[in-house]
Amino acid sequence: MARAIRASGPGAQIGAVRLASLEPFSDFGKALFKGTVADEYLKKHGASAELLDDPSWTKNNADTVAKAVMDWGLDNGANVYTHWFQPMAASGVRHGLSGQVHNSVLEFDHKNGDLKTSFKGKTLVKGETDGSSFPNGGLRATHTAGGYLAVDTSSPIFLRGDTIFIPSVFVSYYGAALDEKTPLLRANEALSTEGKRLLSHIGLDTSGVITNIGLEQEIFLIPREQYYRRPDLQMAGRTIIGKNAPRGQEMCDHYMAAMSSATPALDCMTEIQEEAYKLGIPLKTRHREVAPNQYEFAPLFGLNTTQIDQNLMVMQIIEETAPKHGLVALLQEKPFNDVNGSGKHNNWSLATSEGTMLLEPSIINEASGNPDAFPVVMAAIVAAVDTYGDLMRMAIASPGNDFRLGACEAPPAIVSTYLGDDMTSYLESFKNNSGGGAYSPGKKTLDLGTSSVLPFEVPAEDRNRTSPFPYGGARFEFRAVGSSQNVSLVNTVLNTITAAKFAEFADAIEAGASPADVARDALNKHWKVIFNGDNYDEDNQAMLTDSGVWRIDSGVEAIHSLTTPKNVELFEKMGVLTAAECEAKEAILHDHYTGTVEMEALTMVDMINQHIIPSVKAAGVGPLDDLSSSVASLKESLAAIHAAETSYEKAQLARVLRLETMIDIRAVCDAAEEVVPADLWTLATYKELLFLDQTVDAPEY
Repeated sequence: MARAIRASGPGAQIGAVRLASLEPFSDFGKALFKGTVADEYLKKHGASAELLDDPSWTKNNADTVAKAVMDWGLDNGANVYTHWFQPMAASGVRHGLSGQVHNSVLEFDHKNGDLKTSFKGKTLVKGETDGSSFPNGGLRATHTAGGYLAVDTSSPIFLRGDTIFIPSVFVSYYGAALDEKTPLLRANEALSTEGKRLLSHIGLDTSGVITNIGLEQEIFLIPREQYYRRPDLQMAGRTIIGKNAPRGQEMCDHYMAAMSSATPALDCMTEIQEEAYKLGIPLKTRHREVAPNQYEFAPLFGLNTTQIDQNLMVMQIIEETAPKHGLVALLQEKPFNDVNGSGKHNNWSLATSEGTMLLEPSIINEASGNPDAFPVVMAAIVAAVDTYGDLMRMAIASPGNDFRLGACEAPPAIVSTYLGDDMTSYLESFKNNSGGGAYSPGKKTLDLGTSSVLPFEVPAEDRNRTSPFPYGGARFEFRAVGSSQNVSLVNTVLNTITAAKFAEFADAIEAGASPADVARDALNKHWKVIFNGDNYDEDNQAMLTDSGVWRIDSGVEAIHSLTTPKNVELFEKMGVLTAAECEAKEAILHDHYTGTVEMEALTMVDMINQHIIPSVKAAGVGPLDDLSSSVASLKESLAAIHAAETSYEKAQLARVLRLETMIDIRAVCDAAEEVVPADLWTLATYKELLFLDQTVDAPEY
């Protein structure tokens, strides 16, 4: 029976609703070259979709796949292709966080004047472009500008509009990684190799280990007409000044509230989901988040490279769809002061290539026939978090996280892991060899005292949202990741540090130690990193800091940890990054931070000079002298940054400018907004930006 749902996309209209049907999703996955779609076209050329499961097709069957891809593309209206890659330092500034050059498959036959198509295997599997203007950290000399592209066979080719997208890596002439994906693929390889080694010693033979992830994407949707009245949102993606509205998130009234048909937000989110479905992206969940005008999407789990590629496309779709509905999507971590910022929770799980889940106790223990298999794997991960918590902090040091970490919306910059009392007790029994038996998570029954709701079971333990890396049953959730980030670096770090501990365990076992003893030693050494309490509590934070758990409050200093000897040795040993690539990545991340702050500071100068000072003068009230001196202070700070010699030194000065000088100046600007009459204030206010339900007209149908 058809049900009435919101009017959006194809379907029969009845007033302001349309009949629910699966029609909008009938093309799900047809824009993805895999499975039955790929099989249909490959069979026309004597092959099948199974060919794509073996990366060697790029050497042995590239022409066959290219012909099938071209046929599929042309049948679906696509006559352009691009090698789609992930440049570094893209978050917060680059639309789509990707690099791409579009080339037509059409050629002109000069002999007879006809158009023809041409898309060869060598064209599909490899490309070359000008890499001169992408961040490279010194990995590429000015006079050697070539950037080389090669297809990533772990992530499927897809099409959108008239373009075939070929997921690719991007490297220099000498093979140095100029992108985010190459190190991730190397980390995947290291995890698979070392995971296979360790699992063989605990009774589980496998062809490899993979990472499955799920990425929750938080955003803000604001009125587009008000966005044009905010130079800071246009140039920097966040409000660098702005007095709080009389109402914020004090009542938590926005969180999971009804998706109102009286604003364009629901239509916008519906179209975003439908566009994602066309690309085979299972964007399953949507809901309101805590802050006014804040929303979230969440997909199903999948292979990490595919999920990251899809998340980048989801971010692009979000930004491109919002304007169609009179909105702007803000992906930055902290667009507004004193309300929650946005994250991208990175749910991380391990499995064998055959599908055995390694973080589900009963599954791995049964598959291996070894009751110690699960605690051995968990011990390695606990050891990795404790040893390399500095790298985990580095991986989330996006500029926007300066204002978000520890602000009661994201965990603080102290890297611990929450396991829950049941899991902790289980591992403690294992650690002490006290025979605690199999892991059996507790449950309790809730009886609400009404016959309308029968008693039901819930886990005995609640969620811990204050932990940066909690275990959630079959997965860990890296909660501190920023919303604007490409999470390739995050997953590169998680896989590399886990691979290193798997290797360390395997080495010890191969030297004669028992797997259980290796795991017990590791748990005894690294037990301090397990914390099940409130990470927001200042006494707990002091306790964790005193215990030696990694704490790096400054994102700039966290980035600097990338090139410590311990971490360079790790990346080189695992074959993920060379020392030169580590140094380059640190410089790129610091430059990205400094560039972000410089844009914000220059925008603040313009806003003070072009908006706030004129408004104060027109009103005849406000801190005019303080505003004028603030401009001079900003310019002096920028000059000092430009005079600094290294990227690290520039970033250190930029952090002071951003988190001290600009915050003080913001207070002056906000004081001016408080006293200037509304009709003389030319900038959109928080009241006008943050409350779609109260300030925006309903869509017309």
